[in-house]
Amino acid sequence: MLVIVAPGQGSQSPGFLSPWLELDGYRERLEWLSAVAGLDLVAHGTTSDADTIRDTAVAQPLLVAAGLTSLPELFEDRADATGLVDAWAGHSVGEITAAAAAGVLSHEQAMVFVRERGRLMAEAAAATPTGMSAVLGGDPDEVGSVLEGHGLTPANMNGAGQVVAAGTTDQLAALQEAPPQRARVIPLQVAGAFHTHHMGSAVDQLGRYARAITTQDPGTSLVSNADGQIVTSGAEFLARLVSQVSNPVRWDLCMQTFADRGVTGLIELAPAGTLTGLAKRALKGVELLALKTPDDLEAAHRMIREHGSAATDSQEDAQ
Repeated sequence: MLVIVAPGQGSQSPGFLSPWLELDGYRERLEWLSAVAGLDLVAHGTTSDADTIRDTAVAQPLLVAAGLTSLPELFEDRADATGLVDAWAGHSVGEITAAAAAGVLSHEQAMVFVRERGRLMAEAAAATPTGMSAVLGGDPDEVGSVLEGHGLTPANMNGAGQVVAAGTTDQLAALQEAPPQRARVIPLQVAGAFHTHHMGSAVDQLGRYARAITTQDPGTSLVSNADGQIVTSGAEFLARLVSQVSNPVRWDLCMQTFADRGVTGLIELAPAGTLTGLAKRALKGVELLALKTPDDLEAAHRMIREHGSAATDSQEDAQ
């Protein structure tokens, strides 16, 4: 059983799309999504510096475009990947990538939605200096207590001993000075306290936009950040994409769903590494692949053959 996951904000790095542009047709697909987003995503994926792509209004469209433009390469230009993938999921903004890959949104709808999401979240973040920090290790109860004491929100429950705290820069500085015992605090390259009440204004406007968006029900299982549940209604998943902006990401519950469903293979779309790192600690025995460059495509094609729905169907036919 194969799940494909899309990473969230903070996973980008300068130049990460450069090797992908060497593939036939990739630049053209990225240029089209650039036109839809109103951003030069080719430049942002190749030559823009770290500060530029840290900007929420740039990072979010860039991440979604990176995932969507890689899909034809991943599935060797097959128009429909429904019969190859058992489940899709994405972390935070990566859920938009997953929604489009599963057929809930068109690629163009996804880019317009993420463009507005990034813009509105950047505006909300500008109202108050805020940010996020990863807390690694420590006793879970003590970590929760310390975050509460600093007035911080556990915005991402990532599993594998990782919680992401979000709040004002002063609150995060206090956490850095007085962390939980046996825990490390690492500031993240994001420009706001995402998935908290600080994003309330963005939710209100995104909700109004969502009422004008026509969705399709997903063609395969789509796992939600909110609670790790599989959502079968496209309209419900869009509503969850809106509410997700100011509510915690429960990636720990998503990984539990993968385990409960018997996932045997997991591929993370570019810019990959973060989610496979979490899965390495939480999903023992599952084959993992971080799709970082085109050099990883051969391994991805093999995993799709060996772990995907088509492989399962072939095995059942042979019995």
